[in-house]
Amino acid sequence: MKVIAINGSPRKTWNTATLLQKALDGAASQGAETEIFHLYELAYKGCVSCFACKTENGQSYGRCAVKDDLTPILKKVEKVDAIILGSPIYYGTVTGEMKSFMERLLFPYSTYTDPPGTLFSRKIRTGIIYTLNVKEEMVKERGYDGYFNANAMTLMRIFGSSETLCSFDTYQFEDYSKYFAPRFDPIKKAKRRAEVFPTDCENAFAMGVGLVKVLA
Repeated sequence: MKVIAINGSPRKTWNTATLLQKALDGAASQGAETEIFHLYELAYKGCVSCFACKTENGQSYGRCAVKDDLTPILKKVEKVDAIILGSPIYYGTVTGEMKSFMERLLFPYSTYTDPPGTLFSRKIRTGIIYTLNVKEEMVKERGYDGYFNANAMTLMRIFGSSETLCSFDTYQFEDYSKYFAPRFDPIKKAKRRAEVFPTDCENAFAMGVGLVKVLA
């Protein structure tokens, strides 16, 4: 059983990456083989609208034809049992790198039918983890919940399942005194990091466990 995680954060050891690793640890605790990929280490672009993936009887029908650093990862997705995406939220959406990855991952499997369908040949489990600098009560106010639901619906349509985990009011800087950010209270941020983030890590671990247990 194989589970992979995709880190859409530019930081490889901070909030998003930590939660993804916890999720992989949970999957590994159930015997899964795990691997994590950091998108900011790779050279690639988003969908280039070549439509090779939509050309019937074409060599790339149902898969991305672009060859770059994403190609081996997209090939791995064809064989894994579960995939976990993770990204901080920048201006209401995932990072540009994660957005480009999602375009390349999802569009080739999407069908131009009514209703839309999937060309992915089987069902796998998927999870998506978001880290946000805002408080939980601001998610609905800013419309983030609609965006999260749309992503979950697309993952469910393509792969057959999806679950979402959010980590709110995250600790952004290791030393707040170095940055001009008067809207944040460093003491409250540190307190939440110490008291709440460990629970987020436990929830991520449980996500990883659950993804594998459902498959067992």
